[in-house]
Amino acid sequence: MIDARIVQPMQRSHRLNQIVSAVVARGRIDVPTLASEFGVSYATIRRDLDALQDQRLVRRTHGGATIHAAFHDLPLSYKTARELPQKRSIARRALEFLRDARVIGTTGGTTVTQFANLLHDRDGLTVVTNALNIAADLIGNPRLRVVIAGGEVRGSSQESVGRGAEAFLSGYPVDVAFVGVDGVDATAGCTTYDPAGARVNAALVRRARTKIVLAGAPKIGRVTLAPVCPMREVDVLITDSRAPAGEIARIRALGCRVIRVPAASQQAGPCETGDGAEEHGT
Repeated sequence: MIDARIVQPMQRSHRLNQIVSAVVARGRIDVPTLASEFGVSYATIRRDLDALQDQRLVRRTHGGATIHAAFHDLPLSYKTARELPQKRSIARRALEFLRDARVIGTTGGTTVTQFANLLHDRDGLTVVTNALNIAADLIGNPRLRVVIAGGEVRGSSQESVGRGAEAFLSGYPVDVAFVGVDGVDATAGCTTYDPAGARVNAALVRRARTKIVLAGAPKIGRVTLAPVCPMREVDVLITDSRAPAGEIARIRALGCRVIRVPAASQQAGPCETGDGAEEHGT
């Protein structure tokens, strides 16, 4: 359920953002559920859903709403603002995997972008990426070497895709790859909504000595259109403590180390299992 604290009166803009988050996390939701969780009338929720449909954020159904087909082509700036504290916590935890790396690779994506923002004070690191926003941001640090894959650029994600990008990344070995995806599932593996982007991500994963996936809790247990890699190929998954325990257990059983950082409302510090002790896959 949505955090009970949001039932308190709030500005409509905040409520609209929370409704979108709820629809994305659950896939489908009805008016009575939203009205109860937000503490407003059915009529208010219906007006909210109508407004969100006009913005192509949700699709109205009889009695509720689902994700709009265009949602995943929304501008990167909108996606970045969603669950920003969780993304930053995941990004900070990912820094520990830079210790022995000289060459790293990154995909695009909002959580990986938060990780890249933490590289401004690094020295002597080569960053290979297909994300134009990440490359443009990092070239401001002259102590970093930035290498970017060319190809067709997706406006929504600012990532280059296509055969050129795939071929480039297939020929560039990296020590650690930091990968953003749209879905993480024990059976289906890591997936994205964009087949072209999935192929580029897969090329980077294949050339990486260590594979790190950065994915917030709403993506855990989700299966989307295009496969990137099976979970057995992922060395570490970094998510947050809201991720469903059953799915985390299934992922760990495949040999993937899972790190769960605290959700935004919790105190900072490691929180990788219910008792605070990290577990490794067998």
